[in-house]
Amino acid sequence: MQQAVMTEPGKIEFRDISVPEVKEGQVLVEIVCIGICGSDIHVYHGKHPYTSYPVVQGHEVSGRIEKIGPGVSGFEVGDKVTIQPQVVCGECYPCTHGKYHICDNLKVMGFQTTGMASEYFLVDAEKALKLPDNIDYDQGAMIEPLAVAVHALSRAGKGVKGKKILVLGAGPIGNLVAQAAKGMGAKSVMIIDLSDYRLNIARECGIDYCVNSSIQDIAAVVKGKFGTREKADLILECVGINTTIDQAIEVARKGADIIVVGVFGDKPTVDLGLVQDRELRLIGTLMYQENDFKKAIKLIDAEKINLEPLISVHFNFKDYLKAYQYIEEKKDKVMKVIIDIH
Repeated sequence: MQQAVMTEPGKIEFRDISVPEVKEGQVLVEIVCIGICGSDIHVYHGKHPYTSYPVVQGHEVSGRIEKIGPGVSGFEVGDKVTIQPQVVCGECYPCTHGKYHICDNLKVMGFQTTGMASEYFLVDAEKALKLPDNIDYDQGAMIEPLAVAVHALSRAGKGVKGKKILVLGAGPIGNLVAQAAKGMGAKSVMIIDLSDYRLNIARECGIDYCVNSSIQDIAAVVKGKFGTREKADLILECVGINTTIDQAIEVARKGADIIVVGVFGDKPTVDLGLVQDRELRLIGTLMYQENDFKKAIKLIDAEKINLEPLISVHFNFKDYLKAYQYIEEKKDKVMKVIIDIH
């Protein structure tokens, strides 16, 4: 079978390797689609702090069961699946206290261990999640980033139903956070960005208020749409830069929660005096658990998430490198790029 290997930043080679033998507790998945995410792009540029080369990428995937190993139940050959890409130790404090997604020895397929950019992928059956018939392979490859959004919203503790939600950043994750909030019963959702392209996609996805912060004052819009006293019930920062975390803190009402979803490439300078004075809570979120995947699948199955506007273009497997080049050329005019393996 063919496997795509990033041998160094900006260089992908295709290698012929044997299809792995299925052992007890495992399933062999024929990979159909792979999504490229922001972290993959960091690897492409050689700027991911926890990835070395060579590396096989691919962690947002859909596929179908090709073979089933001994001792595996609940699957049939041909079943449509996605894969939870975490590899955890099961022994550290987080793992033994229900928080395996922040395992002390966490590895993620496509970064610290082999990803799924190959025609077939062997995985423990417990990491494969079956998809309903009406979820297609494009949607299946989007479940992983949607699970990120679902988990981020779960960090609010009391849920989002009936709440007014502010999302900073209308890229793929910010869009999915906003859509998931609506799908989970939020009263209204506002999304902020500098890109009219991304904001127009958010409108197409049904987000209530789409605001360009380069031409509108965020604080004024928040007060105008959510109420002068009430403001936002929950804020989610989905960019990962100093400007947007500052904006989140500045517009938050006293006692509010801010979920930090964006990945910060540089260490931000945060006004902790304001955080203290307003008794704000800055809450981190990382990845997801299996239950977040299942909730993401249910949201798509219930047609509460519109993924089609987010998919910018497809590339064939052999054009993997061209997909990165396309993203580099388009930059703010691209959302999600899908690699078609089969």
